[in-house]
Amino acid sequence: MNTILEHLTGMHVMTDQVIAMDYLTTAKSAVRNYAAAVTESGTPEVKATLLRHLDEAIDMHDAITMYMMQKGLYHPWNTQEQLQLDLQSMQTALSLPSM
Repeated sequence: MNTILEHLTGMHVMTDQVIAMDYLTTAKSAVRNYAAAVTESGTPEVKATLLRHLDEAIDMHDAITMYMMQKGLYHPWNTQEQLQLDLQSMQTALSLPSM
């Protein structure tokens, strides 16, 4: 999104958080899908390939989680802080002008 538009809509505050959370959700989905695929694999070679991809997906999920925690965008072990962050995100979304 254009920087001027981000500031006009208030999205400059949420852009990193929204992108990172979407990426985290996608990584989590990849972990689940690879884990399921491993259990359904038909050959040892396919299973080994899927396990390698599963390990990479887990590493990616971990990296995204650590990034978000370091930036203060995610508080997985502190539910009160995460709740406040989620409420703030909802208020920002609700205050955006209708397009």
